[in-house]
Amino acid sequence: MLRFFLTFFLVMAGLFVFELTPVGQAYVVEPLTTGLAHSSAVLIELFGRDLAVNGIVMVDKLTGFAVQIVAGCNGIEAMILLAAAIIAFPAPWRYRGLGLVLGLISIQLLNLVRIVSLFYLGIWHKPAFEWAHLYIWQALIMLDTLLVWLVWIRYIPSKQNDDEAGSPPGGASVVAG
Repeated sequence: MLRFFLTFFLVMAGLFVFELTPVGQAYVVEPLTTGLAHSSAVLIELFGRDLAVNGIVMVDKLTGFAVQIVAGCNGIEAMILLAAAIIAFPAPWRYRGLGLVLGLISIQLLNLVRIVSLFYLGIWHKPAFEWAHLYIWQALIMLDTLLVWLVWIRYIPSKQNDDEAGSPPGGASVVAG
């Protein structure tokens, strides 16, 4: 347990430091955030809004309502927490890799839903936008991170399943009743 927590905190700290470096900003944070803004704009436009997008800013041409996707809204912090938890957990590396890929995708998909829903809330009811942005969606993204990790843990094969025959040593079989 101590090994898990130490590894978790070291990986998490390392990823947070990397996120803040010029290299991390230029090659991870900015492209991901810009891609998130453009993906959100595509979805919003599919639902009939006409937007102007400039980098990480989306503006509704009809109402003038705008959102800017900034640090804390791009899902990177949640992705860092999930990555640290998966890397720190004792599991075969192929499952860690699969968990990272699927987990990070799921966080970004939920974040896409978050941004689109917040955009519409902002157009329709500004106080609801503020409340949902600051309280509801922040908690839901972190809850999603925890749930993805717990689901991932649930599907890690046990050591016994990784054995050739899956039976106890000595060829004995176990009968459950």
